[in-house]
Amino acid sequence: MDEEVWNEFQGNWDALAYESELLLSQPEKALVEELADFPEGGMRESLVRTRINQRFFRAAVLAAYEGQCFITGLAVPELLNASHIVPWKTDTKNRTNPRNGLCLNRLHDVAFDVGLLTITPKLRVRISPKIEKRSSEPAIRDFLMKFKDAALKAPRRFAPEPEFLQYHNDVIFQAR
Repeated sequence: MDEEVWNEFQGNWDALAYESELLLSQPEKALVEELADFPEGGMRESLVRTRINQRFFRAAVLAAYEGQCFITGLAVPELLNASHIVPWKTDTKNRTNPRNGLCLNRLHDVAFDVGLLTITPKLRVRISPKIEKRSSEPAIRDFLMKFKDAALKAPRRFAPEPEFLQYHNDVIFQAR
């Protein structure tokens, strides 16, 4: 049965993510009250835009990295993100592909997203010159420069796709 399911979804991450979310979802029946009915400083419910199948992507990426940040080894789930290598908005075909994800702590996730650091296809950390020129600052040194040129070990499952990493290096990383 496992092989049958694997074969059905291999290479079709969106279908797998959708099926997963469908099974996990339960109808929510929450009533939204009129704002006028709330006392000053009260609360009201609101709608939030959420990426479909993000829960599946996060679970698959964090499991692949055994719940640890790829760069630092930090293992506090509340401080970890499943970061897209090729941005979610850029590559619709690989939005839920766990090989397009890295498990990063929140600081390194933001630095990765804005191109202040990247991971090479050979799984080494590169730091942007924009950060390097500030390497005398203790926080920059301790939280970012400390990992410059660090060799990272690929996860046992869903290792990052080298062409996705190359895209990040070429398009997103701030090399100047």
